[in-house]
Amino acid sequence: MKTEILRLLKEGNGYLSGQQLCDYFQVSRTAVWKVIEQLKKEGYQIEAVRHKGYRLVGSPDVLSKAEIESVVQTKWAGRQVIYYEETDSTNIRAKDAGERDGEHGALFVAERQVAGKGRRGRGWESPAGASIYMTLLLRPEFLPGKAPQLTLLTAVAVAEAIRQVTGLTSKIKWPNDVVSRGKKLCGILTEMSTEIGCINYVVIGVGINVNQETFPEEIKDKATSLKLETGGSIRRAELIAAVMERFEACYETFLKTEDLSGLRERYNRLLVNRNQEVKVLEPGNEYKAHAMGINDTGELLVRTRDGEKAVYAGEVSVRGVYGYV
Repeated sequence: MKTEILRLLKEGNGYLSGQQLCDYFQVSRTAVWKVIEQLKKEGYQIEAVRHKGYRLVGSPDVLSKAEIESVVQTKWAGRQVIYYEETDSTNIRAKDAGERDGEHGALFVAERQVAGKGRRGRGWESPAGASIYMTLLLRPEFLPGKAPQLTLLTAVAVAEAIRQVTGLTSKIKWPNDVVSRGKKLCGILTEMSTEIGCINYVVIGVGINVNQETFPEEIKDKATSLKLETGGSIRRAELIAAVMERFEACYETFLKTEDLSGLRERYNRLLVNRNQEVKVLEPGNEYKAHAMGINDTGELLVRTRDGEKAVYAGEVSVRGVYGYV
């Protein structure tokens, strides 16, 4: 009921009658009043006028189950939200649900993580109040070898959602970092559970720097936030909803061919490395190459002195010749 009342308040152009809410939900006026008071405590500015009803006059950057569910407009991606004020890691929570009866498209969101991690087990700074930490649980029916492509698909969804909500044109640093002006805005971590020939579940973790104004000394030269890039605060729930919308559309495009052929051009237009000289870092080997874009399976096509080759993301990093990008 809380989510629906919040949605109705957001959609309403004027006052929402308390009696209308009572009739709609078949509850007492006291029950409606309690929900309104809960929303006020969470920071929503709700005006109550006798004989008129309730009107939402201000909606801050609240992150809660009700707030997220009230703005998500997808068919299945993120329609079920599992929210934590604090947890170890949304990827861990999603994997735990994957082992049980967690449903396809369930979204796990935390205000703060105490054990967040990035690619190759690196730690991920997860303070409260300014970022998005979320993980989407999927139960695909395609073969396990295709799952890594979902990471690149998610990068497209995030970059497009950022532009939709903020107007900022961010880029993708192959394979899965979303960047702006050479600094990292977003990291993506995909993990899965498989058996021979089938996927039990996939979890896609997304961390987005949203409203931070400062970063720790050790990462301030490599990290940025949407607020620093745009100059304004962004409501995180709105951005989460946009990412879910873009992800659902990209995922359905992916399912038509079970590869990135339908998204390849969109990805390459966003690829900051495209037509740039890069440094390819393989285990025990490092070389310079000219990046040309991705192929249909998400490998980075590069040109070296010895000819063209495809670079697989699993154990390889790509850097700019003179820095991170």
